[in-house]
Amino acid sequence: MKTVILAEKPPQAKAYAEAFEVEKKEKTHIELKPCSTFPHGATITWGIGHLVGLKMPGEYKDEWKKWDIKNLPIFPDVFEYKVSQGKINQFNAVKKLINNADVVINACDVDREGSNIFYSTFNMTGAKNKTIKRLWINSLEVDAIVKGFQSLQSNEKDLLMYKEAKTRQISDWLVGMNASPLYSLLLQNKGLNASLSIGRVQSPLVYMIYQHQKEIENFVSKPFFELVGHFKSTNGPYSGKARIKTETLKELTSLLEEKNLVLDKGTGKVLELETKEKHTKSPRLHSLSTLQKVANKKWKYSPSKVLEIMQSLYEKKLVTYPRTSINFITENEFVYLANNVEKYMQLINVEFTPNKIADKRYVDGEKVQEHYAIIPTKTIPSANTLNSLTVEEKYIYDEVLRNTLAMFHSDYLYEETKIVTAVKDIKFETVGKVEIKKGWKALFVHSDDEEHEKNGSNKVLPSVSNDERVLSILQCKEGYTTPPKPYTEGDLIGIMKTAGKTVDNEIDKEILNEVEGLGTDATRSGIIDKIKENGYIEVKKNIVSVTNKGGILCESIKGTLLSSPIMTAKWESKLKKIGEGQGSQDEFLQNIKSFIAGIIEDAPQKIGTEKISLAAEEQHNAQFVGKCPKCGNGIIEKKGFFGCSKYPECKFTLSDNFRKKKLTKINIKDLLDGKETTVKGIKKADKNTYNAVVKLNEKGFIDFVSFTK
Repeated sequence: MKTVILAEKPPQAKAYAEAFEVEKKEKTHIELKPCSTFPHGATITWGIGHLVGLKMPGEYKDEWKKWDIKNLPIFPDVFEYKVSQGKINQFNAVKKLINNADVVINACDVDREGSNIFYSTFNMTGAKNKTIKRLWINSLEVDAIVKGFQSLQSNEKDLLMYKEAKTRQISDWLVGMNASPLYSLLLQNKGLNASLSIGRVQSPLVYMIYQHQKEIENFVSKPFFELVGHFKSTNGPYSGKARIKTETLKELTSLLEEKNLVLDKGTGKVLELETKEKHTKSPRLHSLSTLQKVANKKWKYSPSKVLEIMQSLYEKKLVTYPRTSINFITENEFVYLANNVEKYMQLINVEFTPNKIADKRYVDGEKVQEHYAIIPTKTIPSANTLNSLTVEEKYIYDEVLRNTLAMFHSDYLYEETKIVTAVKDIKFETVGKVEIKKGWKALFVHSDDEEHEKNGSNKVLPSVSNDERVLSILQCKEGYTTPPKPYTEGDLIGIMKTAGKTVDNEIDKEILNEVEGLGTDATRSGIIDKIKENGYIEVKKNIVSVTNKGGILCESIKGTLLSSPIMTAKWESKLKKIGEGQGSQDEFLQNIKSFIAGIIEDAPQKIGTEKISLAAEEQHNAQFVGKCPKCGNGIIEKKGFFGCSKYPECKFTLSDNFRKKKLTKINIKDLLDGKETTVKGIKKADKNTYNAVVKLNEKGFIDFVSFTK
């Protein structure tokens, strides 16, 4: 009986192989020796992420190759797949192995995308009558892998996850392939020299950022006046604030006159004195989104950077599965953590007496779904392993480790004192906080403690008693209202997850909360990268702002469902039901088609009458470095390369370097204009340098023409 295991990517396949004895390694697969888990041996092969994807419109019909409003809507009768560009060799190897197998094991990531990758690949191979099993694990440690392969699951749940993921993939394709050309062409008729990419999730996100930015831009700071009291008791001074705020100084002074109060020295009385001992529990265990927010705040890492680092640590078997939305673990994970807690403490040189009794705040099997919270694995890294990590990996591993150890630490304990002082019949409140026991906070350097000190809530108050008479001096203090803070890249994760806060309708709010806002923990960083790549937002010093192009997009979709998170939430709710076996894929896609037909009918009139500001278009056009030799549209500088602005219709790209020498924009412009250009300072094998003359060939590649010293 031949068994083939399909992993999602090579590092995952390598980790599986390390759990067993290897017979031989090939370029496209690994053969395992017979063992108790696989009595007849097994073959591990892999994808490179998505080996297959949906075909583009022009691959269905010739008239769909070129954007034209009269050819909309684009609704294929049957959706077809193709092998992804550059992956044909690996796909052919996978196809041959699967077709010769009796049992095929889906060992891709345990999430909807992993199910989609497996079944779209499997279906493309044309394999029939195979027994399919599912590997469900959360760690790439040897014992977890072996246990997982010894207790394989049926593919019943896996098929439902695939059905949900495939429906989402097709619906995103339908929206993108229809709305993008529709709005691009309508706006190009008004003078826009660019193409827009419109998506089911990315467009509402850009619009939410745009609205927030407009709120900041339109904010008008206004003065306000407060009444502050400075008091002197027998044991020392303290200050308090009255719950009075007026728009003008005149209003405040009139109030003082009315109450017969003077700003000079007077007397007050301690009306209330309350001292309470309070405690704060450690933060919940990390999900991907909480880790992304913390890492962005501490080190300014982008969400996608955090996911990349976590994936690397996962493949190094140091942390559990990263793409999780859950903050809980089961009793099984708690047991191994408790058994290893002293070893984890040694890794960061801390000592405390751990509480090894499970707390439902962190340990609750009923709240764990496919994955549990992000925690360290059983593997205790050696000093050499830790030293081999990159700086970013060390920071993230340290954060995961400390966050997990905090669960075993004592509560943060402090004493809070509240004094209410009355001057005549006006009450002034004073709050102070005294730390008693640092507890879990000893594991972290806390910027919020500094913030408390800045705001005065950590101040130590003098000892006072009820009814004590105190000297008072009142002060009228002027302040100004401040605008909302601009979003950081880490904030975007939060606003996507809590998008329900942005809507007023209670039913819509409930739906958004139910589906946890826009996107999922696994997809949010990719969505943020997408709107950056499309030129809708830019991030400078971790501050997010909407670009001119992003503003044009938002003005054009304003007032439509494309700008609203509600549409996405309702779709996600229905997709979730499909994944639970309660919804119809055909019905869902028919609703998507009806929605698209509606915007195709309404958009021309709306765009035609709407005053969309293209005044910044000249500035936007400055992004273009030349014309695309393939389709004639603008070429834009991207990260590490130059690409056509009409992506995905046109996929022309041009590298930003030649023989390891970075090309200037002048070089690129010359190449796109069909001219020869000189690239200076290229190193030869003998370490001498020379200047190369290069030109773009008919296929769009850079050709060497000659060189000079």
